[in-house]
Amino acid sequence: MATTAAAPAPSPSSALAPTPPMTRLNRLAYGSGAIANGIKNAAFSTYLLLFYNQVLGVPAAIVSGAIALTLLVDAFADPFIGRWSDMTRSRIGRRHPFIFGSALPTAAFFVLSWFPPAGLSDMQMGFWIFALASLTRMSISAFEITTSAMNPEMTDDYAERTKLFGLRYFFGYLGTFGFTAFSLTVFFVATPEFERGQLNPEGYVKFAWLGGALILAAILVCGFGTLNRVPYLRQRDEPGEGATPGSHLKEMWQAFRNRGFLAIFGFGVFKYTAIGLYAATTVYFSTYVFKLSANELALLTFDSLIAATLAAPLAPRFSRWLGKRNTSMFMAIVGITLGISPLFLTLIDAFFKPGDPMLLPTLFVIGAVYGAMIAISLINTSSMLADVVEDHAVRTGQHTAGVFFAASSFMQQCSAGLGIMMAGIVLELSNFPTKAEVSQITPAMEDSLIIHYIPFSLGLWIIGALFLLFYPITEESHRENVERLKAREAQAREQTIRDGAFGSPAR
Repeated sequence: MATTAAAPAPSPSSALAPTPPMTRLNRLAYGSGAIANGIKNAAFSTYLLLFYNQVLGVPAAIVSGAIALTLLVDAFADPFIGRWSDMTRSRIGRRHPFIFGSALPTAAFFVLSWFPPAGLSDMQMGFWIFALASLTRMSISAFEITTSAMNPEMTDDYAERTKLFGLRYFFGYLGTFGFTAFSLTVFFVATPEFERGQLNPEGYVKFAWLGGALILAAILVCGFGTLNRVPYLRQRDEPGEGATPGSHLKEMWQAFRNRGFLAIFGFGVFKYTAIGLYAATTVYFSTYVFKLSANELALLTFDSLIAATLAAPLAPRFSRWLGKRNTSMFMAIVGITLGISPLFLTLIDAFFKPGDPMLLPTLFVIGAVYGAMIAISLINTSSMLADVVEDHAVRTGQHTAGVFFAASSFMQQCSAGLGIMMAGIVLELSNFPTKAEVSQITPAMEDSLIIHYIPFSLGLWIIGALFLLFYPITEESHRENVERLKAREAQAREQTIRDGAFGSPAR
């Protein structure tokens, strides 16, 4: 994927030249790349379980178990990709070879995930899901890890990083919920055979092909739109120890010894498990509890677009007011409490009944506010991880953004897999039927599903947020870290100039 041609060493004068600011095109291209991961997340987290379980009739335990097992692949692949990216030297830098190399495989594997061969048994379907989900997730990781690792290399400004991640989350939400809304409106239309269009197998054919095409386009736009920033990104100046297993494990061990990273990692494991659980079950609640049609679901997805639009500008403001850590904790706990309120009120018969004209607008408003709060928490947490890169560099002398964001990607993907597996457990514990008609679902079945879901979701978010109490980096300490690194680099450049002027052999 990455070439091995050595990049020309910068001259002392070029090293001292000021870095030109990013253009609006750079920012938009960087942010819009998140559309690819947003589409993959929407499809895999929400619709993959529904498609194989309720459309094809594969037991939920097999589907969720197959998806969860991909975490074994992520455990090996994601750290390797991040480390490989950190060690790469090429004419287009150390991140862009992975961006361009991931485009076509990600799109192809995504499409194939929705076309299992005919005649497979349930267990064989499980193996098919595991294989294609693993390949898709490895490919998207090569893109997502390297683009995330570019953030601390594109700017060292404390607030600008939050703005860049806010832009990525906006486009990620656009990919997730814009694609979902379009699919529900155009592909998953109700027919006489399928009253709920999201259960119509024909809709998934166009769903798969459009998703693959948009993923391909988003990755390429991100790559070409940021390519002119390569000369100003941090490069691997020396081979170091090389990408050996020993050096790989050493850097991973050093990363996990960083207190700030451990706090973010602990929070991330619990929060992304909760997000995976929510994504896999929300379509069940919408279809079987609130009895919404595909058109109503499509309208409801726009609350997430509003949430992303609110979160992108508000995240850096709350970061300035409360600090990144406190913002992440507050928004997570208050947000999830608001998010589960419709289910809790439904359980105690205090919420609007299906068909009530106030049901949809109330769900819309709650979803928009809840989604904005969760997005603000996620944006600030990602920005916190970028700050960990400098903190680690001050302590070790190594700028290994790829390692940190690889660990973050692994955390996200395997936790999302755990969330889907937990969704399967919730469905099994609540004895929810397979290939069920909406009319077959009794109030007792609805209550059982809600009773098993709420404690899992609320508990995961609260436990995760408590990990952030151990995060030590503030805006002041971050600025101190940046100044220390700049002083070291200036000293190294001065030494290079002295060595070049006086240390070379006489000719």
